[in-house]
Amino acid sequence: MKGKILLLLALVAAVALIAACAAPTAAPAPTTAPAQATTAPAPAAFKCTDKLGCIDIAPGAPVHIAYMFVTSGDNASLGTDTRYGGELAVDDAGGKVLGHPIQFDGQDSGCTAEGGQNAATKVAADKTVVAVIGTNCSSESVPAAPIITNAGLTMISPSATSPALTDPAKHQAGFLRTAHNDKVQGAVAAQFVYTQLKFTKAATIHDGSPYAQGLVTAFADNFKQLGGTIVDQEAINVGDKDMKPVLTRIAATSPQFLYYPIFVAEGGAIANQVRDVPGMEKVVMMGADGIFTEDFVKAGGKNTIGMFWSSPDFSSFGSGYQALVAAYKKKYNTQTLLGPFHAHSYDAMNMILAAIKKVAVQDPDGTLHIGKQALRDALYATDMQGITGHIKCDQYGDCADPHIAVYQLTSDQFSKNLMPETPIWKPGGPNYTYNPNP
Repeated sequence: MKGKILLLLALVAAVALIAACAAPTAAPAPTTAPAQATTAPAPAAFKCTDKLGCIDIAPGAPVHIAYMFVTSGDNASLGTDTRYGGELAVDDAGGKVLGHPIQFDGQDSGCTAEGGQNAATKVAADKTVVAVIGTNCSSESVPAAPIITNAGLTMISPSATSPALTDPAKHQAGFLRTAHNDKVQGAVAAQFVYTQLKFTKAATIHDGSPYAQGLVTAFADNFKQLGGTIVDQEAINVGDKDMKPVLTRIAATSPQFLYYPIFVAEGGAIANQVRDVPGMEKVVMMGADGIFTEDFVKAGGKNTIGMFWSSPDFSSFGSGYQALVAAYKKKYNTQTLLGPFHAHSYDAMNMILAAIKKVAVQDPDGTLHIGKQALRDALYATDMQGITGHIKCDQYGDCADPHIAVYQLTSDQFSKNLMPETPIWKPGGPNYTYNPNP
């Protein structure tokens, strides 16, 4: 019995030894805690530090660029022409900037001081507006510029050319222009009349607007410096229809030449009535870019045949200009350009889009933040090749590469309701021989 017990104990010990050998070995206790997974910190929320404030544009929301153009009344062709130029620039940008659709709409500024003030007040009150293209007329820009400036916005005019707008003593920080300064245009007109037409006696008419007064002054000053005489300087009022009294006063001074850089309604009335006034039958006439439109030719009638205009020199524009003209005529189903400043508006839009790309801060979700002062600074720092030339702004908002030429309406163009697109003379070009019956 004792032997059986000893044998059983031996078997139990053997089984225990086998189980111990088969049991897993416990892992040693770790000496350090395992590393924990980490996540990137959330980007800091945008904080606006711009001294004029910021415009925030939600994901997918449009970038709103407003215009202030004259889009109704006698001078509507001027505003329509510049609206077309801005729209064509949006088309060429693919309708978007930084992934956001571009909204381009605005206010009718009427080509009057009151219209400019009202349009600017409405635009300034719209907190979605990023920047402004406008105005067309200098009389609009004078009251509009301080309103836009005080709202922290910046406007670029494609056609407001009065020297007063960029005069260091009067300039508003929120005003720039791609249009020329009329100090240039008035000088070119005077040079043409004195050196090419060989006239020495000229009369002028203005309508009291900053544009017309600035141009008449520049023309008269340069004409006198060249050796000419200003025999009469007259003024009319906007809204005047009977031009025979003022034309009769001018006739009494026996001018060879009449310069009237005004607008469509009054300019058309002058052209229409001038040949009915004794002594004015053969006086040569010249206007400027404010009446370089088919609406003026229609208003002035057959007396506009052979008259001259000073206006931007289309022949000096960049290689893309002809493509712009082709797109303009195709999209808007027209055989003639409605005005002379479509390319300046095209360049203004591209200035704004380039500046937005330069300064906008974009959140991961697509939200845009645009500092108003940063945008203004970027616009003043523009240095680009535009359709109209090399655009580089000075501290007072003159950004144009000004090229002015002289155009003349032929009888063939008049019969076909076409405006001239090729200049007959420009500074430095071949001499022009006067043809009274082109």
